[in-house]
Amino acid sequence: MQPQPLVIEYRFRLQDNSEELFTICLDPQTLETLPAPTAEPLPAWTSLSFAQCASCPLEENSSLHCPAAANLAPIVQRVEKLISIDQVDLQVTTAERISLQKTTAQRALCSLMGLVIATSGCPHTVFFKPMARFHLPLASEEETIFRATATYMLAQYFVKNEEGKADFNLEKLADLYRIMQEVNQAMATRVRSASKTDSSINAIVLLDMYAKTLPYVIKQSLEELRYLFEPFLKTADSLKNPSSS
Repeated sequence: MQPQPLVIEYRFRLQDNSEELFTICLDPQTLETLPAPTAEPLPAWTSLSFAQCASCPLEENSSLHCPAAANLAPIVQRVEKLISIDQVDLQVTTAERISLQKTTAQRALCSLMGLVIATSGCPHTVFFKPMARFHLPLASEEETIFRATATYMLAQYFVKNEEGKADFNLEKLADLYRIMQEVNQAMATRVRSASKTDSSINAIVLLDMYAKTLPYVIKQSLEELRYLFEPFLKTADSLKNPSSS
């Protein structure tokens, strides 16, 4: 029996009481977005060569379209009527829970687009797939830092178990986010060429702000989170130095 797709629903209730429902179906093994059965022809701005990332490893002979842009296109087309500061009631439904929050259109789209880009099949977003599997809508900066560093450290555990060279000092985590800056900037160029309103553009800008900020605040912010682990650290220290307890 084939495992069922992982389904995440984003429901936008707009100020005029109309709704927009976005259903993201993920392959449970690859954690990539499953193609929509009735997909419309993709717009020109999704072509791989249109504002292609400088470090993109894909080539047109094997991939005509940018995976991230192709997955964003249906969303961008459907939210053209939204302005960034429009208030929306956002409901996000996963198999585990339902999240409800009133927020701005740009924040709601930022959360949705971040999920879609992470699961698009873009080679630069592989690291973000586990975070997408345990998706947290509208995550704060502190939550994002916690989740990103925890995901990275768990990845290093598996790297070590596979006899690879683990990076427990988080040295390469900043590099991953610097690459995401490149992805976000290219995506903003693509979306800007297609969108008449600012909600989609500003959603990408918000994503890019996180990507730009994280490399500089990782260590400082981790120190600010140290208090959460004080009980564990005390226990570990007493086990290491039993005579001091």
